[in-house]
Amino acid sequence: MVAEPIGHLDASWQAQLGEELNKPYMQSLRDFLKQEKSTGKTIYPANPLIFNAFNHTPFDKVRVVIIGQDPYHGDDKGQAQAHGLSFSVPQGVKPPPSLRNIFKEIEADLGIKMSGEGDLTPWAKQGVLLLNATLTVEMANAGSHQKRGWEEFTDAAITALNDHKEGLVFVLWGSYAQKKGEIINNKRHLVLNSPHPSPLSAHRGFFGNHQFSQINAYLSGRGETPIKWQI
Repeated sequence: MVAEPIGHLDASWQAQLGEELNKPYMQSLRDFLKQEKSTGKTIYPANPLIFNAFNHTPFDKVRVVIIGQDPYHGDDKGQAQAHGLSFSVPQGVKPPPSLRNIFKEIEADLGIKMSGEGDLTPWAKQGVLLLNATLTVEMANAGSHQKRGWEEFTDAAITALNDHKEGLVFVLWGSYAQKKGEIINNKRHLVLNSPHPSPLSAHRGFFGNHQFSQINAYLSGRGETPIKWQI
């Protein structure tokens, strides 16, 4: 078990990352989070949801990895947007602009209609690891928990996937995620790059990248079930 204030981690990931949890940088990260909370700051996501990506998608079930940057740092009518899955929001929370653009690309690429709901848990249940590089953030303060240790932890997760699995799809949107791609062997795995789906960059090549159909074609070619992207 992981000591507070960081939540429980799925056993399959514990087997891969257990040593990381005991390293000094993780203890420093725990101390930092405890200190932040003690001063009254609101931290997203809630403690039980911090490792949501890992807990919804066990190590042996991972087929696709979509790498985000930080959790959402805002709320929608009092409900937090962040719930531990990159780009996803809880049921009933209005999808932020980047997620709306992801849905637009899915509709254009696959010719399917999305419901408008932003909870991507159904993707996670099919083996899509929705991994943010940084797993916590202070409310209304984007990037506030960068360089506190999370990047080292998520690098270790990506390295474990890269080294111990074959035929994964790594989806890297934007320069931040693409930097993570430097530790991925593109001879063992399919690596898809494009601009970020943010409104600031989506028109520079995210729209029209056809990556959702590419993912499914690759999985089908390996004899695997395609991802049902419709939400």
